[in-house]
Amino acid sequence: MNTRIRNLGIIVMLFAVVSLAMGIVFVQQGFAKEAFLVDAMEQEQITATGVEGIVDNMVKAQLAGDTVREHRHSISPTYGELLGDGGRYDPTNTTQLSYAQALNLENYLYLAVASFGIFTVVKVIGVFMIVMGLAFGTTGYGLISKSSS
Repeated sequence: MNTRIRNLGIIVMLFAVVSLAMGIVFVQQGFAKEAFLVDAMEQEQITATGVEGIVDNMVKAQLAGDTVREHRHSISPTYGELLGDGGRYDPTNTTQLSYAQALNLENYLYLAVASFGIFTVVKVIGVFMIVMGLAFGTTGYGLISKSSS
């Protein structure tokens, strides 16, 4: 019986090591990718009405995206209405070009918002894995200690 408990303890300890390693990688990757995005956004030097400084975090990206969307809708409420009956994009039409550029910037900003959200989720999952690894380690140690007595 002691051998079975000891073996179970070893298996649980292995789960602890795997969980800790994965958790550390998740947290590290979350911070690394977030830093990469912040650096890229700082290089672009995007500013927007109602946003203090350059856009370099989730809240500012959301505000800037909403502002661009509002301005884009002042050009035309929808892409279909912008094109009219012709239904084809004309890059020589300055109104259509401005609309397309605004749409591109808006998508960039909303993608940044989604990315910051994903980075947060990845970091939280990593912390959870670390906590579970510590719990598994404690349980495994307790099982191994119990098998020795």
